[in-house]
Amino acid sequence: MRCAQTSTSDGSSAGARVLVTGASGFVGGKLCQRLHDAGQLLRKVIRTKSPSEDCSDDIVTVDDIGLQTDWSVALRSVDIVVHLAAHVHQMVNSKESDARYWQVNTMGTERLAQAAAKAGVKRFVYLSSIKVNGEQTLGGSRFTEELSSQALGQLKDPYALSKYEAEKRLRRIEATTAMEVVIIRPPLVYGPGVAANFERLLSAVRRGVPLPLAWIRNSRSLVFLDNLVDCILCCLHHPAAAGQTFLVSDAEDLSTPDLIRRIAGAMGRSAKLWPCPEALLHAVGSLLGCSALVSRLTDSLLVDCRKAQSLLGWQPPYTVDQGVQATVDWYLRERHGC
Repeated sequence: MRCAQTSTSDGSSAGARVLVTGASGFVGGKLCQRLHDAGQLLRKVIRTKSPSEDCSDDIVTVDDIGLQTDWSVALRSVDIVVHLAAHVHQMVNSKESDARYWQVNTMGTERLAQAAAKAGVKRFVYLSSIKVNGEQTLGGSRFTEELSSQALGQLKDPYALSKYEAEKRLRRIEATTAMEVVIIRPPLVYGPGVAANFERLLSAVRRGVPLPLAWIRNSRSLVFLDNLVDCILCCLHHPAAAGQTFLVSDAEDLSTPDLIRRIAGAMGRSAKLWPCPEALLHAVGSLLGCSALVSRLTDSLLVDCRKAQSLLGWQPPYTVDQGVQATVDWYLRERHGC
C-alpha cells in the first residue's frame, strides 16, 4: 500500500476489528481478502451464507438493509465499519427501484451509522459514488470533492440522490457523535469479477465485434478494483482521513477507443474500431432506447484525486495497463477457460 500512515504497511491495525458490509460483493470480496491476508480482525456482513463460506470466518447474515435492520450482533466489539452494501445503479429505473435506493442506500446507511456510533465504533468508511458529482465533465474540467450548488441542482438520478442524501446524514451523525466518517466516491470500477457493461465490452472485443467508436475523443477516469481497495485500506486508520471525502482513480485517464485498444492488446488482438459521427451514435441510441449507454461511451468524466495523494500520501499501486491485464486474464480464464 502506498499510503503514509501510522498503522502497519499492509493497512492492518493490531487489535482493531473491522466490519465490512457487502462482504461477498465485487469490492467487498477483494477488501476482505486483503484484510484477511493482513491478519486483520474481520467480521463480514452478507445476505446469504453459501456452503463455500469458511466456517472459521466471523460472518453475520443480514436479510435486508433498511430503517428496521438490527445491527446489534454485527456491531459487537467492532472498531471500524466499512459500508459497501448498496442497491446498485440500474440503467433503467422504476418506481420500485427508486424506493429501493432510498430504503437501502439512504435510510439503511443512516440506520447503520446511528447504531455504529451508539456501539462505540471509532470510524465509519462509506463507499459513495462519483454520480453524486454528476454524469459528465466538460471542457477538460474535473470533479473534486466539493459539490457546487449548480451540480446539486441538476442532480436528478435517484441512485445518485440516494447516495448524496446518505452522505449528508452521515455528516450530521458525525457532527453529533464521537464517530469519524470517511467518504470515498469512485468512478467506474473494473477488475476481476467485473460485470455489467464492462464485461460486455470485454466480450465484444474478444469476439471481434466492430465498434463504431473510432472518432470518439472523450476522456474518462476509471479505478482498478485493487487500487480502490488500497485506498479504502489507507482510509481505515490514517488520522488525516477523519472527516474527509475523497475521489479516487487510477490517475491515468482514457478515451473509450483507447480503453478498447488496451483491452484488445491485453487479449493479444487488434481493436476493431470504425468511424461514425457522434451525433449519429446518439440518434441511434435514442431510437433504440439506450441513450444512457451511448452517453457513457462518448461523454467525458474526469476526477481529481490529488486530495487523497496530498493528504494521505496515497498513490494507486497499479497502473491502468496492469489493471486491464488482470481483468482480461480473469475474464478469459473464468468465462472461457483460457
